[in-house]
Amino acid sequence: MDSVISDAAVDKGARTPLATTAENGLKIVIVGGFGVGKTTMVRSVSDIRPLNTEETMTQASLRVDDLRAVPHKSSTTVAFDFGRISLDARTVLYLFGAPGQERFWFLWDRLFTGTLGAIVLVDDRRLADSWYAIDRLEHHQTPFIVARNDFGGPPHSLADVRDALDLDPHVPLLDCDVRSRSSSKQVLITLIEHLQALTSETAL
Repeated sequence: MDSVISDAAVDKGARTPLATTAENGLKIVIVGGFGVGKTTMVRSVSDIRPLNTEETMTQASLRVDDLRAVPHKSSTTVAFDFGRISLDARTVLYLFGAPGQERFWFLWDRLFTGTLGAIVLVDDRRLADSWYAIDRLEHHQTPFIVARNDFGGPPHSLADVRDALDLDPHVPLLDCDVRSRSSSKQVLITLIEHLQALTSETAL
């Protein structure tokens, strides 16, 4: 994997020109609870205009979606978000943002098929919303990291978040602001480094 992905490739200031074809397509899934920032992360790092399946929320959704933590949210992903990052002329990273509401969880297992790794976005005001994502990733034996999105409130310590989510010690946990391209890129770099470390361990 070292020859395919490098930190510099993801972290370049300029966006890599898109190739007409790609020999290596690497799939990353971004999961988490409702309104944790998955769509925003895809938008912030994608080299192309992302494909979004957002729809305006209606009064009917108020009976099934908990908006107390995100009272100003007016739209929601109903299938998935899709973005793309060109790492070099032959290698691209495909990003899939999964819908967060429970009624769309049936899509997750299909999204996990062929996934290289995953990012679990969390809001520490409602950590319980992340348990299902972590459970499904562990069920599929999909490597993942956890990123706490910045919502401006007084945060718990990362150690407290790790304990609350019952994360294995080897699972990376970091802070991020998905509105920032550089912060979102750092999350991707952390995932890539984690995948490389797992690959090295397997080779030993």
